[in-house]
Amino acid sequence: MEQLQARLQELAAKLNETFTSLWERIDQSPRKKKLMLYYKVGREWSRIHIRRWTHLFHGAAAGNRAVGPITFILVSAALGSALTLTTLYSTSYAVVVDGEQVGVVADQSIVDHAIATVENQGSQLLGYDYQVEAQVDYEFGLTLKSDLNDEQTIRNYFYEQLNEVSDELRAYEVVVDGRAIGAVKDENSLSNMLDDLKDQYTTENTVKTEFVENLQVRNVYAVEDLMTTDEMRQALEANSTGETTYTVEKGDTFNAIAYANDMSVSDLKALNPGIDINRLMIGDVLNVKEQIPTLSVQTLDHEVYTQAIECPVETVEDSSMYKGDSKIITQGEEGEAQIEADVVYVNGYEQERTIISSTTLREPTTTVKAVGTKEKPKTASTGTYSWPTSSRRINSYFGGRYLYGYYDYHSGLDIHATYGEKIKAADGGTVTFAGWKGSYGYLVIITHDNGVQTYYAHNSSLLVSAGDKVYQGQAIAKAGSTGNSTGVHCHFEVRVRGTAVNPLNYLR
Repeated sequence: MEQLQARLQELAAKLNETFTSLWERIDQSPRKKKLMLYYKVGREWSRIHIRRWTHLFHGAAAGNRAVGPITFILVSAALGSALTLTTLYSTSYAVVVDGEQVGVVADQSIVDHAIATVENQGSQLLGYDYQVEAQVDYEFGLTLKSDLNDEQTIRNYFYEQLNEVSDELRAYEVVVDGRAIGAVKDENSLSNMLDDLKDQYTTENTVKTEFVENLQVRNVYAVEDLMTTDEMRQALEANSTGETTYTVEKGDTFNAIAYANDMSVSDLKALNPGIDINRLMIGDVLNVKEQIPTLSVQTLDHEVYTQAIECPVETVEDSSMYKGDSKIITQGEEGEAQIEADVVYVNGYEQERTIISSTTLREPTTTVKAVGTKEKPKTASTGTYSWPTSSRRINSYFGGRYLYGYYDYHSGLDIHATYGEKIKAADGGTVTFAGWKGSYGYLVIITHDNGVQTYYAHNSSLLVSAGDKVYQGQAIAKAGSTGNSTGVHCHFEVRVRGTAVNPLNYLR
């Protein structure tokens, strides 16, 4: 009996709490008038039956009324049902969005907070003030507490709407070393294009391919100026101008270096103010412009190839030959080795080669070379060529030029000189021509010990004759302007096996 009375008191408290909460929600509902009727009926029914049950149990407890077993069971069942109702059920709001029920919540604030959360994250994602565009209505009811939806469920519904918007607005921005290049709409086309950039440098030996720069593709939204995939490729392959260095090699000329680096001679001079362009030496380091692509591809290739093994050289002295001269007595045969190497390329140009292994396939044989021991006479060739004038100012370079409005091939250098100035032999040798020769005017030709010939033209007078032996620096003529000449100068040529070559590659 005491247990039933306790449960009755508990039920009364819960019902009171339930109806108080229910009143607060009815008061906020747009359907307040209709719901008020249900509220009053429910509350009155609860009040009457609670009083009856209370009176019944109080009477039984005082001995005034007997409670039969059936009555006891019915009352107990009623109390159990009432307690179950208040324990398992809760007032609720069905959330209706644009006419569709999307969930049931215990309080409208759950929906408000869910929408605010989605709008905040949507604004951060899309880059503008994102608002949920939907009509949200509520229907009041009583629902099992276990059937109520939490805030995450409601958020998920509105996240789906956000995802649809973001899919429509999403673009893919390419960023290289922190610099935004642009954005495209199609992610698959962009990915295929980037793969193609790598594939153009890939061979059957390639084991690894990557971009040199830090490339990122990130999602962006509401982009106004989208690029096509082809436009993006052009932007990534575009070059910017930087500076690098070039080391002078045998045969290089200042003009050729400028041309090879897509520069004018004046631009190359400006980058190298301390360099005498007429006296380039092998090993000189020049500053040159460099075309730097926006995006470079680095590949690692594992290569296996054969390589020649140079012949060892054995020297024997020969007193019939001048010092510095040599000749091959027995020519050896090169050997062969199989090389295994890892090679790093950037945009197809080798950057580094690491030899992993070398296996000799064929040993080389020895070359026997005779070297001279006899002292050279003063008129012997040294193999080096000095300037034939005191000036090193060049009026016209070797190669193509425009003369009198027409294109002309210039087979030598026109070096500044004053009238009557001594013209000197560039190296020792034998005078093989001295006299008048058409457009050359008065010309001296010296054949050197190695077969190379030097020409000295437009002289006013000659100081040597054919057959004379001359030494390096010996005066051989006086400067003038004879033949086809526009003024006093020395026209100087170097001919190898009869073909004119650029004198700047030989003068020191």
